[in-house]
Amino acid sequence: MALPSIIPTSGVHRLSLFSSPSSARTTLHLLSSSNFPFRFNPIPHLHCPPAAGKRSADYRVHCSPAAKPTSQDMDKGLPFCVEAGMPSSQLRNKNLEGLIAMVLMFAQLSSPLPFFGWEPFPTPPANAVLYSPDTKVPRTGELALRKAIPANANMKAIQNSLEDLSYLLRIPQRKPYGTMEGNVKKALKIATEEKNSILASLPEEFRDKGSSLYASLIDGKGGLQALIKNIKDQDPDKVSVSLASSLDTIAEIELLQAPGLSFLLPEQYKDYPRLNGRGTVEFTIEKGDGSAFSPEAGGESRKTVKIQVTVDGYSAPLTAGNFAKLVVDGAYDGAKLNTINQAVITDDGLDKNAGYSVPLEIMPSEQFEPLYRTKLSIQDGELPVLPMSVYGAVAMAHSDVSEEYSAPYQFFFYLYDKRNSGLGGLSFDEGQFSVFGYATSGRDILSQIKTGDVIRSAKMVDGQDRLILPAQS
Repeated sequence: MALPSIIPTSGVHRLSLFSSPSSARTTLHLLSSSNFPFRFNPIPHLHCPPAAGKRSADYRVHCSPAAKPTSQDMDKGLPFCVEAGMPSSQLRNKNLEGLIAMVLMFAQLSSPLPFFGWEPFPTPPANAVLYSPDTKVPRTGELALRKAIPANANMKAIQNSLEDLSYLLRIPQRKPYGTMEGNVKKALKIATEEKNSILASLPEEFRDKGSSLYASLIDGKGGLQALIKNIKDQDPDKVSVSLASSLDTIAEIELLQAPGLSFLLPEQYKDYPRLNGRGTVEFTIEKGDGSAFSPEAGGESRKTVKIQVTVDGYSAPLTAGNFAKLVVDGAYDGAKLNTINQAVITDDGLDKNAGYSVPLEIMPSEQFEPLYRTKLSIQDGELPVLPMSVYGAVAMAHSDVSEEYSAPYQFFFYLYDKRNSGLGGLSFDEGQFSVFGYATSGRDILSQIKTGDVIRSAKMVDGQDRLILPAQS
């Protein structure tokens, strides 16, 4: 089966400048052509003649150590070319040429404009998203799960205004409190003016609970009014706490608004198990060699640990449904774990007679239903609602037969590491696997799991009533 891979970073070309007589080298690192907006073509008349017996590389400017430069030249650190018996006027011209070459090289590195002898070509779309440092992909499972709830448009507008604060709070030193206050006031205005329509979107059985949560969102201790006050006080710690409280309340209200799927499944997939909403699975893990897990802060070492996974049927109903059914059937009890390629993965389950070969299922961002048997083109700007570039993401491995299908049984925890990702912080395997949830409790345990450790038990502690089996369709 296909597993996540680690793609090494691309190589670099080197442009070297030599100065005599010490032949000290200054090396400039140029990005490879796939990442650099201009392709360098050598300009012959800017090259200095090589020393006897040496070859001049296309990407190097050599200066001959045949004659000694003046002390003034050395002090100035200028590039120069020296030839035996060269008149001083020619020496000055050569020095000028070397200086021009060096200026052009540095100017090209820092300027978006092309120069003579440099062939411009547009940055390929392959790097537009993958290497964008501003790509706003959720960095925690909680944030990704909040964004994935198919809720009322007004609630989403409130949520989006507040989610931006999470990015603004990361700005060091002078934080943009004015922008933060404006975002919260915008959210408060929508919450006040659209209160009736938001509460009307709640199912009747959840109306009372929703009304209580809504009042807390506006005027509660961790609500929007308190958040505005903390922003005015310019206390980043209190702002962070109030923001987390408000976002948690928003998520609770949105979950009440979305009791089931917001789209119809394709007819050909009606015979698969499906999860109509969210569920929670709790894994109990033990060491295969009888040792203990490291203690929590101030605690004791533990023979067994627990990891909770929130399973999202809103974005991947078939994948989440198949996984939930396997958990309920006890298929993962006693399963062995392996660590490989930034992942903690279960065994292949060849001895298991359960599980469906579910088609690859990925919901693109800002879409209302998943794509089936289709990978996303991250390089063209497609991003999933449930990104894999999050530590503790849970996904199915690919089928042995075709990468258009997921394995019936084998799943993995993805141990995201930004050091092995693109400059935009995206995994090189983003958009290639069916992600269906995140470890939301016990994430710290994942790094301690080793090959041979065992899932003692897996239980569905919430959401089993939302699991729809084929016979019930």
